[in-house]
Amino acid sequence: MVFRLGSTRRGQAAGAEVGGPSGAAEPGAPARSPVLAEIDRLFIQAFALVGEGIAGATHALLAGDRDAAKELVQRDEVVDRLTRDIANLAQQHLLSGEGTVEERRELIAILRMLTDLERNGDLAEHIARRAARGLGSEMSARSRGLVDRMGEVATRLWRSTAEVFSERSRDGANTVDDLDDEMDDLHVTLTAEIVSADMPVPVAIELAMVARFYERFGDHAVSLARKMSALVGGGPDPTTVGPD
Repeated sequence: MVFRLGSTRRGQAAGAEVGGPSGAAEPGAPARSPVLAEIDRLFIQAFALVGEGIAGATHALLAGDRDAAKELVQRDEVVDRLTRDIANLAQQHLLSGEGTVEERRELIAILRMLTDLERNGDLAEHIARRAARGLGSEMSARSRGLVDRMGEVATRLWRSTAEVFSERSRDGANTVDDLDDEMDDLHVTLTAEIVSADMPVPVAIELAMVARFYERFGDHAVSLARKMSALVGGGPDPTTVGPD
């Protein structure tokens, strides 16, 4: 399963279908520093892995594919490694005192975004763990349909967030907000189904957690998109979302 990112002007990551050469600048635009170009590449690669993770976890949960779910759980370690690599690069460059004021501001903003990126990788992994335990086979038919829809929205939401980052888009954050509103509505609907459906209590508890994971996935995507929007627009850094 490949996470497809729309047109981008910032770089190409291994495993992500994105356009444009790595680190290439638009004609007439200032050249990106090698450090920022490498950070962009790693960030987009992590975006792709998280996107594949949330889509794959949803599929594994509903299809009862425990082997695929276990593989996705292990893949979260790659996202963790990439976020550590990005943090190390950004921190080392900041400590060196090199670069322009704009570059240092962007590096600080990227460090603040890493929490949302890493956390969404964790949330996809949490859903995959429930899939590995066979939760999908014990869910009600309606709850399965709602989870399927939440997985679709999460994938679209994350793709839009990745495009906000890769294109340095200020307006794209509005699309992410709209999709998150749909995710919130689905969370409420699924919670009502959990309460009313005749499912064993342990299954209902686990499914409620899965619903929460999708809802928080949307919140972290919104937080990341707003931070990028603030960076592009020159506004204050938005408040980070609370603990999951």
